Amino acid sequence: MGHPDKVADQISDAILDSILEHDPVARVACETLVTTGLIVIAGEVTVHNQKAQDALNRAEDTARATVRAIGYDDPLVGFDYRSCGVLRAIHGQSPDISQGVTATPKHAQGAGDQGLMFGFACRETRAYMPLPIHLSHRLCERLAEARESGEVSWLRPDGKSQVTIEYRNGRAARLHTVVISTQHKEDPKLIDRNGNVNETFRRTIIEKIIRPVVQGENPALWNRDVVFHINPTGRFVVGGPHGDTGLTGRKIIVDTYGGRGAHGGGAFSGKDPSKVDRSASYMARHVAKNIVAAGLADVCEVQLSYAIGVAEPISVLVDTQGTGRLDEEVLSRLVRDQFPLTPAGIISDLKLLRPIYRETARHGHFGRNLAAFTWEKTHRAAALKKAAAKWMKG
Repeated sequence: MGHPDKVADQISDAILDSILEHDPVARVACETLVTTGLIVIAGEVTVHNQKAQDALNRAEDTARATVRAIGYDDPLVGFDYRSCGVLRAIHGQSPDISQGVTATPKHAQGAGDQGLMFGFACRETRAYMPLPIHLSHRLCERLAEARESGEVSWLRPDGKSQVTIEYRNGRAARLHTVVISTQHKEDPKLIDRNGNVNETFRRTIIEKIIRPVVQGENPALWNRDVVFHINPTGRFVVGGPHGDTGLTGRKIIVDTYGGRGAHGGGAFSGKDPSKVDRSASYMARHVAKNIVAAGLADVCEVQLSYAIGVAEPISVLVDTQGTGRLDEEVLSRLVRDQFPLTPAGIISDLKLLRPIYRETARHGHFGRNLAAFTWEKTHRAAALKKAAAKWMKG
């Protein structure tokens, strides 16, 4: 959550949430840049009442509160919520875009942009996520938990994780390599004379962060040959926006499936759900997860495509990568029958006109069974399975 790109994502989504709280149909496209001592907020926002306008006017306060919640509250770190400057360059949404997106008595709400959106699910984890990215997300989540609780007092907000899994015959067999790079306090007790982290640092990360996460997911993955790279470059005191400039939307693969599933290229954070980059990607994940949960495939990738201003998707494609129990063309038809795929249908079905987005901007948009993450529900699996059975009989 303290990585500079994710700081930018969280600020963008916090501003989005603050506006949606008062104006659920606001149009928001909010981009953020963070660097040493500075936050820049830019974008296109159109609101429809004074309370939403007041929330937009308080964007600076929202940005500072978000930075504080992340943990950048010490000037000595080089970036903190009190001393950083905030610049704002926000104007209204283009009327040329609005005329195709906004619903009228004669025109259904159209897609907010053209493009491809993908959703993915598989049986590798209980969350129906690819194992490497799922573990990576949980490791970052555990780092934040250990820092915020004080369990590991020398952790600071910035950090990354990477997991390598050895597969045999297409199945996860063992944990091969774990990389953890985490920012830490200036403390000579943590660094050896060569500038590398010492054994105390390594053992703390392995035993308090990595082992609980991996064994909590699947104890059989743990083995004595795991390779650990803990802060492989050594000392990591300078971090966050002071160490590296952050931008909204620069972690789209981390946000989704870690490269296992395809990505259409559109970022999520800072965008209201009229933008199908976000809402259709959420629905595509919902579709793929329900197909796998219904037992119709072990692996499923769903591709949706849209044209700006047009309500119905241009194409619906289901790819089960050879694991499907039903012809993929039939599955694509079932998806059209069983799931609402227009922008208005997606927004209504997944209840997306709510201030739920800041939480998505850290630790992954998918694979987390939080109440607000409606796209993670598998309540359509039974109906999907029943509909598929009719096709099989026919």
